[in-house]
Amino acid sequence: MAATRVKTQLMSASEMDRTLVRLAHEILEKTESLDRLAFVGIRRRGVPLAERLAAKIEAIEGRKIPVGTLDITLYRDDLSTVADRPVVSRTEIPFSVTGKDIILMDDVLYTGRTVRAALDALFDQGRPARVQLLVLIDRGHRELPIEARYVGRHVPTTDNEIIEVKFQEVDGTEKVLLTERVDE
Repeated sequence: MAATRVKTQLMSASEMDRTLVRLAHEILEKTESLDRLAFVGIRRRGVPLAERLAAKIEAIEGRKIPVGTLDITLYRDDLSTVADRPVVSRTEIPFSVTGKDIILMDDVLYTGRTVRAALDALFDQGRPARVQLLVLIDRGHRELPIEARYVGRHVPTTDNEIIEVKFQEVDGTEKVLLTERVDE
């Protein structure tokens, strides 16, 4: 893997939290029925995003939103370049997706290929009534016609730059960084 260096910190822990509060309110404003709403986080960093947003909505509305975890490893179109033996985690969706309004969540939207794989994996679980996408960061550079309905922040980047989202649950720290590849 190429070496990277940090260019700037885009969001602190408190900025991330404020963004999630805003996204929770936006979801509530645009949702017709909380009874049909469910969140599915794309493993790895989409999961804490989904769990945190469900907790924020529960704090606001007093209603639990079901949360599932989706592993897309075997659905990736670049599986052969990921690893000789990719690590496959479990998809854990403790509810039927059929007829639900699913909000699929991931940390960064880039080419759209992860979301395409996630849609394939999700539809193998059933037929949702509607699927919407929520991302913390949209960095552009789409290769597929995929767009997020809910976006924490738009951050235009170059192909040499990388957005690193760090969640306490996964990384032991809380921030969003803009890094760039450097020649070793």
